[in-house]
Amino acid sequence: MLEGLKRLFAGPAGAAEWADVSAWAQRRGYGFKRARDAEGFVVDGRLEGLPWRLEWGPPQRGYIEGPELRLRMELDLPSDMQMLVLSRSLMDLLERQTYERFTQGMQTQIDSATPEEMRWLVMFPKVDLSGQRALRPHFGVVASVPEAALAWIDGPLAGLLVDAAGGLLKGDLPFVLMTLRGRTYLRMRLAEPDTESLAAALAIFPGGARALLGLGLPALLALAAAILA
Repeated sequence: MLEGLKRLFAGPAGAAEWADVSAWAQRRGYGFKRARDAEGFVVDGRLEGLPWRLEWGPPQRGYIEGPELRLRMELDLPSDMQMLVLSRSLMDLLERQTYERFTQGMQTQIDSATPEEMRWLVMFPKVDLSGQRALRPHFGVVASVPEAALAWIDGPLAGLLVDAAGGLLKGDLPFVLMTLRGRTYLRMRLAEPDTESLAAALAIFPGGARALLGLGLPALLALAAAILA
């Protein structure tokens, strides 16, 4: 009972830290609100007129232990442009788990209950990162159109990911950057939502979106259409 009273008068867990996040978001013109369950928060913003959303709270994927940071942004990509960047340790873990599901008779086919991250490792080819020696030890990439994914990765995004490997993602934290159903997504483990980490994530995520926009979506879509035809 005493602990319950302490929680009641103390307010939501992490309130002080979230006040810092709220002030940080306000300074940058972002929206901020607490999640309905008071176990996280949401930050909204826009990039070149396109809305994005950041969420921090309980994990939505079993491979993330502890709080999860999620970002998503609408880009009007075609639904069959499916590209996935993972931290190397997470890629190895999901490949091992997928193999065990099938070889131990737990599952006979890939179904919609299996996360896209696992299904795509089976369905799509790996992207050749031999030209990205700094990136290759830390990340793996699979895609429905490997050439489109390589065009996406090659350039500023590769540098952002390499920098993150020595900073935000130091220790090889579970990390996913992907395009799915016309959107781009980022998902990672983040124990404490300090503003420095949020800013670092927002460097990678809009960087990934800008890489798509900077390539010129019409040209990239034409490339994908030509290969998928």
